[in-house]
Formats: sequence, structure tokens, C-alpha cells
Amino acid sequence: MPYTVFIDGAAGTTGLEIVERLAARPEFELILLDDERRKSAEARREAYHAADFAVLCLPDDAAIEAVKLAEGSKVRIIDASSAHRVAPGWTYGFPELTGREAVAAANRVSNPGCYPTGFLALLAPLVRQKLLPGDWPYTCHAVSGYSGGGKALIERFEADGDIAFRDYGLAMGHKHVPEMQTYAGLTHAPLFAPAVIAAHRGMVVEVPLHLSAMPHAGPGDTLREGLAAFYAGSPVVRVHQDAPDELLVRRAARPSDRLDLHVFGSRDGSQARLVAMLDNLGKGASGAAVQSLNLMAGLEETAGLAL
Repeated sequence: MPYTVFIDGAAGTTGLEIVERLAARPEFELILLDDERRKSAEARREAYHAADFAVLCLPDDAAIEAVKLAEGSKVRIIDASSAHRVAPGWTYGFPELTGREAVAAANRVSNPGCYPTGFLALLAPLVRQKLLPGDWPYTCHAVSGYSGGGKALIERFEADGDIAFRDYGLAMGHKHVPEMQTYAGLTHAPLFAPAVIAAHRGMVVEVPLHLSAMPHAGPGDTLREGLAAFYAGSPVVRVHQDAPDELLVRRAARPSDRLDLHVFGSRDGSQARLVAMLDNLGKGASGAAVQSLNLMAGLEETAGLAL
């Protein structure tokens, strides 16, 4: 008998991609509400109580309300919003960092943010391995395709063909920062500088490092080796050993659930640039949710993923 999955917010960008990944899989039976019923609290409550799993593809406030609607049910929830990413009782849905067993056993899983996925994939293992200090004031520069901004931003970019680059988060305090600091094990909140580019999907997340000024920091080659050892055998994360002259985000990039990591080091060992490349709708959103769902359902971790 297939597992029943209710996707609350299936009409949104993340929800649509999850539906696409699950629709043809016999292990799952989707519970989808039509346009009228998806706005009904009673219909949604019934769906939660009928489902084995639910994926919340909702704004933060709506996700908090959805969890209340699910109270008293047996449903296991994956929340793709940022509402519960550092909340007590929720397991962070990054199996490579949190542990596959922890995600598999969880009843409440918070899907990581797209930018934090790249930042944490680069920094958290190196801090754990003491190859980088946890008390350093890190900076994170990142660009994302406009699909990560929701319907309003998608419409804005597609209606105004003259926008090439959108810098934002200029007031600091971006909602991704708490999870970036918490799961990297940092003393200081990172200075996070996000931007949106004129590509539908794709993402580059970079952490620049002044290694010569950092106490007990390893050189670039050692950092690369540390990441490679940490992710050895991962079917999703790839640590590149080469150092290409450029990294490109393609306007017409195909969906991908892979996460690619690079370490670029100066010849004298004084500087390095840690770079993650991913699909903001893949490992940065829908793909991560499906990966966690697979683990929670006791299925092959990469089933239905584009790798």
C-alpha cells in the first residue's frame, strides 16, 4: 500500500516541483486539494488527518497554523518554510549534516533554506573538523535564480526584462541567518549578502576566507580534503578536486538535486574561496524535501531525484 502524502501549498513553486517528483512514483499517493478546497481550513485539517506525510509549501505564518491543524493526527511533517528551522522538537532536514538516521526517525522535519544549504555544506564540516574556527566573523556572498523569490518576484523578473541583478537583504538580519549560525556552530552571526540574478534557477554561495588572519585554519588543499572526507560516498554532494577558471549559472539550466562544492586557494595559502553550486529549487528546496521524505518512508534516499 502506498504512503499518502498531502502537499499543502501544491500550487506554489516549491509545491509544484515536489508534485512533479512524486506524481509518477508508485510508493506515494498524493492528496491534492482543488483551488476552492485548498483555502478551507476544514478541508486541510481532513487532509492532514488522512495522510501519512505532509509537506508544507507555505509562508511562515501559514505553516505555523498548518501544524496546529495537524494536531492529533499521525501525520509526519516536512516544513519547507523557515518557520521551524531552529525550533525545538524539529529535526533539520539536511541528512548529510544532521544524520540520515535522525531524519529517518523524525516526525517533524524542517527543510533547510536554499542559501543556508550551500553555506552550511561548505562551513559546518570544516568547523566540526577544527580546520576553520567557529568564532570567526564569516561573510557569505550568494546569488540565486529569481524562482526562489516566489510568484511576485518571478512575475517581476519576467515582466521587466531589463532587471539583471537584484541586491537585497541590505538591512541585515535576513531570516536565513539563524539557521546558518546555529548549524554551522558559529559564535557570530555571519554577514549574509544575497542577490537575485536574471536566471530562472541556479545558485552560487560563496564564503571568502583570509586564511592568514585566521587562527588554526588549514590551507586550501586541506580544506578541500576535509570536505571530500566528510562527504565521501554521498550520492548527492560532490566535492570537486579541480579548480576551473570560472563557474557559470546557465539561464536554461535543467532541474538538479545535486550539490557541488569547490575550494579555490591562493598559491601562497593566505586566502581561499569556498563555493557551493546548487539548484535553488532542487537541493535548495523541493529536492531536499523529497530526499528527507524518502528517508522518513524507509525508501532509497535518492529515489525520484535528478542527480
